[in-house]
Amino acid sequence: QVQLVESGGGLVQAGGSLKLSCTASGRTFSNYVMGWFRQAPGKEREFVAYIARSGVGTYYADSVKGRFTISRDNAKNTVYLQMNSLKPEDTAVYYCAAGVRATMGNGYDYWGQGIQVTVSA
Repeated sequence: QVQLVESGGGLVQAGGSLKLSCTASGRTFSNYVMGWFRQAPGKEREFVAYIARSGVGTYYADSVKGRFTISRDNAKNTVYLQMNSLKPEDTAVYYCAAGVRATMGNGYDYWGQGIQVTVSA
C-alpha cells in the first residue's frame, strides 16, 4: 500500500501562484509514476500532469501547459505541482496519484484524499 497526502492548497487571486506537495509513504517512492489530477464542481476528474519515475519525463494537459510544472524529489518521497498564472477555471480539488504501470492519465493504483485550490477572479 502507498499512502499519499497532499498539501499546499488554498485561495489565491487570478494570476497568482501556488505550489502543491504530495508526500508518499508505505512503499519505495521511486518505483512509482506520479500524476496530478483535478475535479471541479459538477465535472469529471481530469488529468493535469504526469512525471516518470526518474523525474526526467513529464507530460501536461493542454489546459495547464506552460503554466504548471510537475517535479519530484525521490529522496523526500514527494511530488510537487507548481502552478503559476492561475485562472478561475483552475479552481478544483486536486489529487495526486501513484502507479507502478501508469501511463500519462491512466493506470494509477493509489490516490490522495485531495486538496482544494480556489482561484478568485
